[in-house]
Amino acid sequence: MSVPRTGVPSIPRELPSVEVVASGTGDEPLAVLVSREAVDSAGRTGREQLAAAEHRRPAELMARLGAKGSAGELRRVDEPAPQARWLVGTGDGSGADYREAGAALIRAVGSDAEACTGSGGQASEVVRVALPPDMEPDAVDDLVYGLALGGYRYRVGSANQDMPVRGVRLVVPEGSQESAYRPAVARASELAAATALARDLANTPSNVKNPAWLARVARDLADDRVGLDVRVRDEGWLAEHGFGGILAVGGGSASAPRLIELSYDPGVGGAHVLLVGKGITFDTGGLSIKPADGMHLMRTDMSGGAAVLAAMRAIATLGIATRVTALVPAAENHVSGAAYRPGDVVRHYGGRTSEITNTDAEGRIVLADALAYGIERAAPDAVVDVATLTGAMKVSLGVRTGGVFASETSLAERVCAAGQRVGEAWWTMPLLDDHAESVVSEIADLRQAPQGPGGVTAALFLREFAGDLPWAHLDIAGPARAESTYREVVPGGTGFAARTLVELVAGYA
Repeated sequence: MSVPRTGVPSIPRELPSVEVVASGTGDEPLAVLVSREAVDSAGRTGREQLAAAEHRRPAELMARLGAKGSAGELRRVDEPAPQARWLVGTGDGSGADYREAGAALIRAVGSDAEACTGSGGQASEVVRVALPPDMEPDAVDDLVYGLALGGYRYRVGSANQDMPVRGVRLVVPEGSQESAYRPAVARASELAAATALARDLANTPSNVKNPAWLARVARDLADDRVGLDVRVRDEGWLAEHGFGGILAVGGGSASAPRLIELSYDPGVGGAHVLLVGKGITFDTGGLSIKPADGMHLMRTDMSGGAAVLAAMRAIATLGIATRVTALVPAAENHVSGAAYRPGDVVRHYGGRTSEITNTDAEGRIVLADALAYGIERAAPDAVVDVATLTGAMKVSLGVRTGGVFASETSLAERVCAAGQRVGEAWWTMPLLDDHAESVVSEIADLRQAPQGPGGVTAALFLREFAGDLPWAHLDIAGPARAESTYREVVPGGTGFAARTLVELVAGYA
């Protein structure tokens, strides 16, 4: 499915394919993974032996070249044959180290056409990577994330948008059962594709990406996925059914809001999870307008909704045996004579009212409608919302860790454990009841943005719409965007939370 605007990358994009092959089949590996421990051991070898190490073990050669085997450390070796070989450090072998190694390799090879030359001297778009003999199949996941996502780039223009490396072959050691690696590679590839899709949606410019566009993309993404259905609710339907929060936030824009509703039913019974993602396709702050510096980044303010859409596609593709309903309230928060105002009282779906104190705290207003509607309609067993909600979380946790607020400790632990398994960092934050009274309004049921710790009070506000169900609020204001490159992350939208949501839902199967 291609986006109907010239120069905008297609959605979803094709990532480098990753497959497993046995050692001794086809060309020799182009890259070899080497641990810090192996290089350190080789470095204790005498200088005379190291000087002759060109055709010895990769660790010895890497030590001779002055490397330490740190994660992502690269050394290129020009052999007598017309093939270039990369030695890639994997550090101590942690998940983060393997992501760093895979991403560094794919970026280096992608920027060096000569390095992609095959043994016959012909240009190749396939990178062959030899896995160490002691690498567990589970550890391959993180390597795949790095290889698949490290070369990601988003650019609107006339140039080719494809990634320079089209495929990766993981060469398993002789005597290994390559079949043991294949399921892990296939699943990790799908999770990487979900991350890339979430990045694409977040990075798409807002002159292309309005609520109606996002709804069309959601329909197209679900077209070929078994068990996945999409319904789009327009502004007329929203008004008829009392979605005052979404209508208030979207009222100042020429682009009307939408509620995107996805349902996935594997037909096996069991648990039912509700996912809700903030879909603000651009945020000026409304009448409480944002400073000009940084406003251009507000195209990524729908990163929570992007993560939910991408996760739903992956959940259906993988055939996960958990029923899931997902809602993405999509709106533009703009400035006009029709914009909602500080001091307004908004009536949400279900009848509860909120006093508006800051129109730039719009995310919780649209999420409140979606939470109330989703819980009433779907009757789920657990609820998770995800949003770039508060700048306070960037102060609390920085820009690489998401915050988890949950009504039950066990659900927070589920989220954090799911994130750890797929390489996304989360930290449990407290729902401080000492601040619960601050979200009570004198002229409405609730006050939207009271004084106090911003992340906490936002979560306490949303808790009012979660009922008695197990509920978690994931604030990704920090890790949803990146200003610099690290591990498999590149500047722009990161796709953070998409992999965690898939893994979390799978845990209910």
